[in-house]
Amino acid sequence: MNIGFMDELVNKIKKLQGDSQSLDPDASTRGQLLGEVVKYTDRFLSEIDESPGYIAEDFSKNLENYKVGEKGENLEKLLALFEEYVEKPGINPASGGHLGYIPGGGLYTSAVGDFLAAVTNKYAGVYFGSPGAVRMEHMMVDWLIEILGFPKGAVGNLTSGGSIATLTAVTVARDAHSISGAGVSKAVIYHTSQVHHCLHKAIRIAGLGDAIHRNIQTDSEYKMPLDQLEEFIAEDRKKGLNPFLVVSTAGTTDSGVVDPLAGISDICKKYQLWHHVDAAYGGFFILVEGLKDYFKGIAECDSIAIDPHKGLFLPYGTGAVIIKDVDALLKSHHYQANYMRDAYTGKSVLSPADISPELTRHFRGLRMWLPLKLIGLDSFRKALEEKHLLALYFYEKIGEMGFETGGKPELSIVLYRYTQGIEPHRIDEFNTELIKACHRDGRVFLSSTTLKGRVWLRCAVLSFRTHLSTIDKALEMLSEALEEVKGLK
Repeated sequence: MNIGFMDELVNKIKKLQGDSQSLDPDASTRGQLLGEVVKYTDRFLSEIDESPGYIAEDFSKNLENYKVGEKGENLEKLLALFEEYVEKPGINPASGGHLGYIPGGGLYTSAVGDFLAAVTNKYAGVYFGSPGAVRMEHMMVDWLIEILGFPKGAVGNLTSGGSIATLTAVTVARDAHSISGAGVSKAVIYHTSQVHHCLHKAIRIAGLGDAIHRNIQTDSEYKMPLDQLEEFIAEDRKKGLNPFLVVSTAGTTDSGVVDPLAGISDICKKYQLWHHVDAAYGGFFILVEGLKDYFKGIAECDSIAIDPHKGLFLPYGTGAVIIKDVDALLKSHHYQANYMRDAYTGKSVLSPADISPELTRHFRGLRMWLPLKLIGLDSFRKALEEKHLLALYFYEKIGEMGFETGGKPELSIVLYRYTQGIEPHRIDEFNTELIKACHRDGRVFLSSTTLKGRVWLRCAVLSFRTHLSTIDKALEMLSEALEEVKGLK
């Protein structure tokens, strides 16, 4: 052994250890960092009720002037950059004034769970790596199975959101029906125009881009009509095609309605099709006693996508998929690698990596488990009921202001548009200008959509910080925007 070489090697290693020590700050430094972050977040939350729901001006490009360098900078400066160029422009999704699209959550207690998950860095992909983390995630999935009425033998996975949940379910449906190769072009998928666009992405990624889509026209309530669904399936079978998947929605993104789930499941069983329910937005309203009837039959489907970052108010990045057929799920997603031979212990607890596309994944269970255990389910139920009633309140008030409405809200989305005194051919243009005026104001954020070729405005109530005062503020903003646009015309 070359002693001189080894001495030089050890000295270099020790120097590099010292030079990189800032990656592992001591207790004093950790305290300072956390103190500054807590101070920032406390100020952010103390001002959240008065903060605009939307800032249209985009000055985020200035962030690109601050490149990553060899030397570090102080946290106070970096938080100022974050505030100016990240926090402020665009939608404020932590605000109760986010009433557009489908609002996400952002519970503080979930953030505490994420902090614990990140610091301990538990790997929740494989049971061998962290039995407790995996068991916690299974506990959360089992709770979802219980509230949705699925049988105990069902399984599921916490995902990054509805897109991965949908991709997982579509892949399993594909494999359960042995759709591959030349058979793809004869496979048929049924849905309405109200289905979320993540379905189309999932179908393409799953190799089903050449499958036949039957886009069933919705009824007057924007729901899937059962008679048309069955007619399509029967006709396609006569043509020698292979119907295999129906996708319905429990809370559509555009209008917030729930498809006739029980009837769709009955048809799917009759013709042996896979029934997937997109409950990403609306699923957790099943917790509200007065809304349970909308979800009759949901337990009869084959798979469900549901987003805790919507109806449970958790931070973005928390979805879930539930599937009845465990064998079909494993057939699609279970693989083994030589380098992970130590992880295959023969334990009966399924690893999340075996039932999803992800191997490396965030420990999502803690951000869900901690607030549910710390706060209790009752507060979540009451918050969801409040959101439903706020939507009803908005619906009544906006009607009193002379707006046409798209029907009484089933869950928490209200469709409306202004038509009084507007020439029919200019109604879409007028409402487009109206939503633009609302965006310029920005006190709250509202959105618009197109249904059956017509422009409608939307109010989507789901933020846990949205209360009666928020809705009154939105109505005041709309009233002022209406006068502004009328004046321009």
